[in-house]
Amino acid sequence: MSDPQEASSAARTRLMSLASGGGVSLASLSQMIGRNSSYLQQYIRKGSPRKLEERDRKVLADFFGVSESELGAPEEKSYTPGDGKLRQWVDVPRLPLDASAGPGSLGSAEIPFDAFRFSGRWLRQQGLDPAQLSAISVNGDSMEPLLRDGDEILVDRTPRAVRDGVHVVRLGEALHVKRLQTGQPGYVRLISENEAYPPMDLPIGDVDVIGRVVWKAGRI
Repeated sequence: MSDPQEASSAARTRLMSLASGGGVSLASLSQMIGRNSSYLQQYIRKGSPRKLEERDRKVLADFFGVSESELGAPEEKSYTPGDGKLRQWVDVPRLPLDASAGPGSLGSAEIPFDAFRFSGRWLRQQGLDPAQLSAISVNGDSMEPLLRDGDEILVDRTPRAVRDGVHVVRLGEALHVKRLQTGQPGYVRLISENEAYPPMDLPIGDVDVIGRVVWKAGRI
């Protein structure tokens, strides 16, 4: 947005929407960023302060897993080599969770601690919605050689019918990354790439599919 006043109004509206959708009060968010309990209510209702300070904006954006630009930060752009066109970058939150490629990892608090930056154009070309993406790390060796211990994976949490592919799933309180295979009615098969780990056939109701793995990164 080119108009600063319009951009500031949009940022206040977006913050109110995020707070309402997340079931969290403005007072508790104000305290989280080290402000008095009425700080964010005054920001939203009265426009005072006119915009969030950079530190406050970053903490709130990380908490909600959104780009800082949604809360009023200038959109970061860079020139694409060759065509001179501008390209927007998108921050995808990294969550402090391990998806086990082995015996299972317990999920911790799902509050972002960092972010990976992707080309918004590239994400759109892949048919991915940035708002539905998050990154977590792989723990264990059961998905080798496809995924190795310590790899980072991009998880698409877009709601959709269960289908074959590599997914992050929750079994009880433990997160796993497995190749999911459908077929037998009412059941899913969780398959490890490493043949040392036998497949698991489970009732579909016992498997909470968190999202589909759409990208990976790791050291060579």
